[in-house]
Amino acid sequence: MPRTHVIGAGLAGLSTAVSLLAQKHAVVLHEASGRAGGRCRSFADAKLGCTIDNGNHLLLSGNKSTSRYLSRVGAVNALIGPERACFPFFDVVSGRRWMLRPNAGIVPWWILQPGRRTPDASVWSHLSALALMLAGPGRTVADCVGSRGVLFERFWEPLAVAALNMPATEGAAQLLRPVLRETFAKGEAACRPLIAARGLSHAFVDPALAWLRAQGAELQFKRRLTRIELSNGRAQALHFGERRVRLGADDRVVLAVPPQAAAGLLPELTAPLQSSPIVNVHFRLAQPAEVPEQLPFLGLIGGTAQWLFVRGDVASVTISAAADLVHESAAVLAKRTWRDVAAALADNPENLPPHRVVKEKRATFVQTPDQARLRPGAASAFANVFLAGDWTATGLPATIESAIRSGELAARAIVRQARRPR
Repeated sequence: MPRTHVIGAGLAGLSTAVSLLAQKHAVVLHEASGRAGGRCRSFADAKLGCTIDNGNHLLLSGNKSTSRYLSRVGAVNALIGPERACFPFFDVVSGRRWMLRPNAGIVPWWILQPGRRTPDASVWSHLSALALMLAGPGRTVADCVGSRGVLFERFWEPLAVAALNMPATEGAAQLLRPVLRETFAKGEAACRPLIAARGLSHAFVDPALAWLRAQGAELQFKRRLTRIELSNGRAQALHFGERRVRLGADDRVVLAVPPQAAAGLLPELTAPLQSSPIVNVHFRLAQPAEVPEQLPFLGLIGGTAQWLFVRGDVASVTISAAADLVHESAAVLAKRTWRDVAAALADNPENLPPHRVVKEKRATFVQTPDQARLRPGAASAFANVFLAGDWTATGLPATIESAIRSGELAARAIVRQARRPR
């Protein structure tokens, strides 16, 4: 029976394997490390005495690929969030708090109500979204919406940094546009915020591995692909160190690995190879924190971090677009971000709790217009080799939704190819 070898058990690889098995295709999943999840995983931290995620992720109810993936693996209830779309913010400098509350339906009348929109921002300034929706391929977010004013500081810049891991002055407008089109532009029901209730592995990784095993997938860990034998426009064999796996005439390969690894395996692959880091800091509090309206997250304006996530007695902050801070020591980063957390949670800024700093130096590709043009599609230059990953041309920025969608696109391309007559 023909098999598809999926290389990499991050979310893109897991999504590829799940999507293929749902179509009754045989799958072998290879992972270089001893665990799945890639940049989306949880781990037990001995210092904090609890399980934490390597990074924080905020999803939206309009993320349809994520919803399909979780439904397939039986983890549809693994994400939690408010019953209605609302986004709380806190200005670290002034202490001011506010809440964005989009309305139901596609007509955004919520921007007409001062209590639902960004404070001190005019109704007319919100119309800058129209320029973003019409942006050409070479424009940045700031090119479309401007780089000054209250709305830029309190909405566009935080949104760009969160979605693109880039400042609005550098991030590609064409990558932010689909985020708005698939969520906010569809109304409140499509932009309800969601987070993993018990951690990323519990939501995205463990259920997928259990489902794959139950469906008969072959899972191979600690197996690093070192070389692909390529000839006659096809992959002929895979080398895992000294172990050679010959590919049958109808076997296929999906490289669900970072772009740098893929470029090292496929000659002349065009891909976005520049990386942008993210820093996350986790604090173990003396007692569970109380958050506004019991929402488990909070946008931070004017501080070092941009987002605060609270799960019981663990408070975690995210610093996206962290190129200027990723080389700072863990001690410096913890002190700087704890001031933000203490201000938001009304805690003592001098009482630094136990903490863990996690640096993802290659969290995403650099999502500028120039780098975005380099994203390849699911098909490669070799007939039986396909690509998956949030860095491929999914039409979305590099997010969980993009990684999962890339797996769907790769699986779809394989299924189409398999149905064609020889």
